[in-house]
Amino acid sequence: MYNVAVVGATGAVGQKMIDVLTEYEFPISELRLYASARSAGKTVEVNGQPVVIRELTDAIYADPNDIALFSAGGSISEQYAPRLSEQGVIVIDNSSAFRMQEGIPLIVPEVNRVELSPEKTLIANPNCSTIQSVVALAPLSEVYGLTRVAYTSYQAVSGSGQKGIDDLERGARGEAPTNYPYPIYDNVLPHIDVFLENGYTKEEQKMIEETRKILNAPNLGVTATCVRVPVRNSHAVSITVSLKRDATVAEVKAVLADAPGVVLMDNPSELAYPTPLDANGTDEVYVGRIRRDDSQSNTFHLWCVADNVRKGAAANAVQIAQCMIGQTATK
Repeated sequence: MYNVAVVGATGAVGQKMIDVLTEYEFPISELRLYASARSAGKTVEVNGQPVVIRELTDAIYADPNDIALFSAGGSISEQYAPRLSEQGVIVIDNSSAFRMQEGIPLIVPEVNRVELSPEKTLIANPNCSTIQSVVALAPLSEVYGLTRVAYTSYQAVSGSGQKGIDDLERGARGEAPTNYPYPIYDNVLPHIDVFLENGYTKEEQKMIEETRKILNAPNLGVTATCVRVPVRNSHAVSITVSLKRDATVAEVKAVLADAPGVVLMDNPSELAYPTPLDANGTDEVYVGRIRRDDSQSNTFHLWCVADNVRKGAAANAVQIAQCMIGQTATK
């Protein structure tokens, strides 16, 4: 049994981490929940029992935690996660603070759990849209090799947390947005996170760099366009992938049908393809609309959908924790 901490316990991802820990029957001796001072003293019901939220302070270093799941933003992670890791706590961080740091594993259990080891106690949880994409790409990389990947994402407002959801609801009432620069209701914004000097957004750059690191393919050609859409939850990603070795559509489908964590939903004659509603509330990655790109050699299109709060954040973090204690990494 393990003492488990959730840092950022009152946020959308933190709350979902608590739910997933319960659903997975993670072996918890004591669950400690940490948040800001304004939430301290409130209680959360977990498995029918009230758990009091603690204020996150340096006192956490004295608490006997074995595992800490962080989802409180990069600055909080940078302040607390390294020292906890040095003390031997298994820290799984959902922010972007450590993802691209050399020596820190960036893990999607279905793809690269072999990079986990007992001595590496600070582990990064990838970006939500990257997680679902590499679950679909990794089996193709293993069988055929990859030469290029092009992403176009259709990302739900829950990726912005409660503020994004509030803006969608605000727009439905005819009110102005307070989180996004333009209305998201009945609209599409080709802009997620800040713009960089190269014209890409930070979200797009994350997908590019994280894909290369997770797939251990530093020279892989990757590009991305990330778009916010008026959907409450679950991201969709259109993936164009070029393979090193020749394949047929049937062979690509067969590889994905057998891939861990993937649900193949691809039958055009029956209008069977995944949508955000299919993925909502689940931990699988749904793939469909698989077809050959006749304009480019050995290139295929995939449509990939997953719940960004669960598989894209909370569930992936808990699955990493399962790997670290020797449990099966999925439900």
